[in-house]
Amino acid sequence: MQLNKVLKGLLIALPILAVTACSSNNEATGSSSSSTNKDGSTVVTPVGQDSQLSEKELKEQALRENQTVFFAFDNATVAGNYEDMLAAHAAFLSKDPSIKVTVEGHADERGTPEYNIVLGERRAEAVSKYLQALGVQADQIAITSYGEEKPLVLGQSEEAYAKNRRAVIVY
Repeated sequence: MQLNKVLKGLLIALPILAVTACSSNNEATGSSSSSTNKDGSTVVTPVGQDSQLSEKELKEQALRENQTVFFAFDNATVAGNYEDMLAAHAAFLSKDPSIKVTVEGHADERGTPEYNIVLGERRAEAVSKYLQALGVQADQIAITSYGEEKPLVLGQSEEAYAKNRRAVIVY
């Protein structure tokens, strides 16, 4: 009988505690703002930091937020439309040689797993060499290939395949 009272009390108290713990206030406790990238990740920027940056630095910062280079089918050539983005990453990395990045190569699911690992490596290597040509030191860049193992988009449409043929710069 005593156990039933305890269980009933817990049955009422736990949902109340859960709702209370999950609630939040809308007041800002710190001076920061956040935005969401195209890939769904959240970027937190302290308020006031952007106002101290020049227009060129703001443009470079915006370009660095995009960290993905997409490739054509069965191709590991960096397209010209990524020139500004990669130049912004290269400028940032060149300013501070202690910063290291990993370039992850990916492929769509067409082809054998072995071939896709090699293709992903070729894509990562292409981005790495592009950055090095812009002045980034080779020891700042590591490459890895996931082949078809980490798709960005699941599906068997041309749109899904196109999103999965990529190299990602990871800081």
